[in-house]
Amino acid sequence: MRRRRHYRLGVPSPTAIDLRSLWSLDASVNFLNHGSYGACPRAVLALQASLREEMEREPVDFLSARLPARLNAAREALAGFLGADPSDLVFVSNATAGVNAVLRSLAFGPGDELLVTTHTYAACRKSVNFVAARTGASVVAADLPFPVASDEQLIEAVLARVSPRTRLALLDHVTSPTALVLPLARLVDELQARGVDVLVDGAHAPGMVPIGLSALGAAYYTGNAHKWLCAPKGAAFLHVRRDRQDDLHPTVISHGYRAGFHAEFDWTGTCDPTPWLCIAEALRFVGSLLPGGWPEVMATNRALALRARTLLMQLLAIEAPCPEAMIGSMASLPLPALDTDALHDWFRARGVETWVHPHPIPVIRVSAQLYNSFDQFQQLARLLGESLHGR
Repeated sequence: MRRRRHYRLGVPSPTAIDLRSLWSLDASVNFLNHGSYGACPRAVLALQASLREEMEREPVDFLSARLPARLNAAREALAGFLGADPSDLVFVSNATAGVNAVLRSLAFGPGDELLVTTHTYAACRKSVNFVAARTGASVVAADLPFPVASDEQLIEAVLARVSPRTRLALLDHVTSPTALVLPLARLVDELQARGVDVLVDGAHAPGMVPIGLSALGAAYYTGNAHKWLCAPKGAAFLHVRRDRQDDLHPTVISHGYRAGFHAEFDWTGTCDPTPWLCIAEALRFVGSLLPGGWPEVMATNRALALRARTLLMQLLAIEAPCPEAMIGSMASLPLPALDTDALHDWFRARGVETWVHPHPIPVIRVSAQLYNSFDQFQQLARLLGESLHGR
């Protein structure tokens, strides 16, 4: 097995250039879009490849005899990182699948209201719309401002749309288009005090911000491990509070039906479970890259995201669109009215991969991961300036 580098206390931290070689990213592309799909280190991909080889050598032994214990071990490792009880945690392929499992399990009807926000991830908003159309429920959207000055603005916007008919609120922990870290604990407390269950779309949160799922107490929380935790694609989880598990089922019903929460989700038919089995190694490996472990990883990424935001704010001559406290490892900035598709193509043709979106106002979102360096964001700023000035 390839020897991996570990960075210990008292040893100088590696630079982003040193760390870049640990990922398989195209060296000709300035990759500033970790937030879209994540990126998995070579060492974790090597483990996944070995697991796949083992599975194909003896599929029955791997999937029938060995898989249950391995899933439990992976679940325990992830639960420890998330501040959760393993009994409340199951694996799904992505956060959207987790959102759908919850929405499709619950019974709604005419008169019921499903609360979302204007920053809700588009795929999950469509899932809510689908369920509402089939059940006769109504979708109510809280208009979250952006730019935004304080947590209070966000909380007031959400609570203003709660009514006695609100059955479920779908909230992003970190919004996708605007990269805002919502005041989730306060929102969950306020909504649950009003009798409203909360389904949290935490797609970006694990590995970006500290999470204590048991302490949070939300009825449902789903998140990705393939984004900021850097596990392989297809690694995600769903956390369900104990009193809500009996009525919760995966979207695919299989042999585990009515055999228990874990049994139903652990087997929904033949699939490749290796992304889930690599989560513990992703946690260990990425956490070993800086002396302070995961707290330092998150702090380092956040510091770089804030530096990049300041650089782009100076270029655009704008004030901060949100307080620093709302920033994790991503930052979004409003742009002048322009064609966001054309701007993305402009960057990509010049070797820069970043994220621009029409949101309802055009925004550019930058992501900071350990393999990124400030000079990459300086290149982005130069190109953005050229684009805006018509060069």
